[in-house]
Amino acid sequence: MAELDDIIHQPLRLKIMAALNALLVSAGLEFARLKKLTGATDGNFRAHIETLAKAGYASVEEAFVGKKPQTTVAATAAGRGAFARHVATSQEIIAGKQV
Repeated sequence: MAELDDIIHQPLRLKIMAALNALLVSAGLEFARLKKLTGATDGNFRAHIETLAKAGYASVEEAFVGKKPQTTVAATAAGRGAFARHVATSQEIIAGKQV
């Protein structure tokens, strides 16, 4: 029986990965935009991004746009694969194929 991914399963991280997986493979989202899309608060959003990055599921790039810092988050190939497996396992559970 396949297992749900504990890293992705947390609700906010699941939202983050869903948002990132909706993008083209080479695309990322600016930190503030991703935070807004997921409905996250300032409190622990960065910690969840760091958890995904440490697991190799997301990449974080820091750059400057003009004189302003900009952080972009993108799903990695490993993250996309883990998300696809997590979704497939969730669908199996919903369909009653795993008990």
